Amino acid sequence: MPSSSAESAPPATDTPPATRMPLAVHVLGLSVFALGTSEFMLSGLLPPIAEDMGVSIPRAGLLISAFAVGMVVGAPLLAVATLRLPRKTTLVALITVFGLGQVAGALAPNYAVLFASRVVSALACAGFWAVGAAVAIAMVPVGSRARAMAVMIGGLSVANVLGVPAGAFLGEHLGWRSAFWAVGAASAIALVGVVTRIPHLPLPETRPRLKRELAIYRDRQVLLSVTVTALAAGGVFCAFSYLAPLLTDVSGLDESWVSAVLGLFGIGALVGTTIGGRVADAHLFGVLLSGIAASTVFLTALALFASSPVVTVLLAFLLGVSAFATAPALNARMFDVAGAAPTLAGATTTAAFNLGNTGGPWLGGTVIDAGLGYASTAWAGAAMTALGLATAAVALKLHKSPSRVVTSGAARENREQERQAGASC
Repeated sequence: MPSSSAESAPPATDTPPATRMPLAVHVLGLSVFALGTSEFMLSGLLPPIAEDMGVSIPRAGLLISAFAVGMVVGAPLLAVATLRLPRKTTLVALITVFGLGQVAGALAPNYAVLFASRVVSALACAGFWAVGAAVAIAMVPVGSRARAMAVMIGGLSVANVLGVPAGAFLGEHLGWRSAFWAVGAASAIALVGVVTRIPHLPLPETRPRLKRELAIYRDRQVLLSVTVTALAAGGVFCAFSYLAPLLTDVSGLDESWVSAVLGLFGIGALVGTTIGGRVADAHLFGVLLSGIAASTVFLTALALFASSPVVTVLLAFLLGVSAFATAPALNARMFDVAGAAPTLAGATTTAAFNLGNTGGPWLGGTVIDAGLGYASTAWAGAAMTALGLATAAVALKLHKSPSRVVTSGAARENREQERQAGASC
């Protein structure tokens, strides 16, 4: 899924190879629960929001894209803007703004205000992700990066298991606005955790060099990593964003099933995150290729068998597994190829994921508006993940190539840092 914290925190090589993650990393994961609930809960709230706001379901789906656009813009923007600010202060400010954005959404009198509240919340969410990811990576050895990111991503998984279904349940029984109030309350709890448990990290003695960090974008492996991440995420969320109407209108399930199926997707996400976090550090490309390939197969099956309730429910679980199993590897890969640019590495991953989360729902809404039906979103998603799989294969081929040339000074420095880190660990 960016800050000077990766330079100001104790170097990764000074951290003993302990089996436990630092407590602060777990606090970040708990905070991400609130962020992730807000990001994904609209998948179960689109019908009531569309009805209340007097818009179509595809237009209501743009609220998901609005959040993703805010994440894309906010991650690098806030990473740069907070470059020389204390990390803890930055995290406190961002989670506060995020919580206020949820309150604004709950009180929104019309679609335009709700749309704006989603963008503001997303900007704060993106900044928190970017800074938090850099802090988490800095606190662990190089060989535990995927595990550290899995803890943070685990917050998203729990959000899908508990937060998103709870949001759908609240939306069904108390109105969709109650879900926003609940996330606001969760944000307040997260704020307490950040204030009391995240340590004050000293500012770096040497100012971070933004020009050096921007040089990572001359490295083709960085660009390939961005592309793979965007396509892998976008393909899954092209279908997931419209899962609620697909379940009711195509699979024929009662509306009361929606929260349960979203929860099943979340359980799959939790399983996938656990598997990916444990395996990706040792078999990064293996996790990437197998996970994206599995998502392609599951999306194709969903398009073919969407009319079967049993198959659709099973595939919702399997999609959660495959999508989130790849997430730790996608994050770790970006830090591998761009780790010498701590300000932008985490921010770039966050932006890449949300490029997919923007394009996926947009593409899904486009095929629905074209009259192709809700099941067509799975076909479109499968096309995106298949392209992502091909791009990952290209990245692997270049990675293995003996003639591979490191194209940026930042990337060369990163390789040297990792070589030294490996020797010291």
